[in-house]
Amino acid sequence: EVQLVESGGGLVQPGGSLRLSCAASGFTFGLYYMTWVRQAPGKGLEWVSEISNDGTVAYYVDSVKGRFTISRDNAKNTLYLQLNSLKTEDTAMYYCVKGTVIDVTHSQGTQVTVSS
Repeated sequence: EVQLVESGGGLVQPGGSLRLSCAASGFTFGLYYMTWVRQAPGKGLEWVSEISNDGTVAYYVDSVKGRFTISRDNAKNTLYLQLNSLKTEDTAMYYCVKGTVIDVTHSQGTQVTVSS
């Protein structure tokens, strides 16, 4: 059974940083692209970033380019998202997703709140 357990969220002031982690199990992690998506209060799911199975290729939504960095450790079956220079509009529940089709069924999410 696929399980994705996110952690690392919290309350941070504008300009602050957080590092999100996603521990994956139930599938061969190193064979899959992985994706981060987020859902702001009252809004739909938004694709944020994805990374190739070997970690050499990454893509970002324009609004986070230069501020967020996606990475992975295939030996630890773990996906990361480094969030820097956070803005209030980054406030959302963040989910990791197996592959590139947005499906958060197997994800619990971690809340990021950016507020002064």
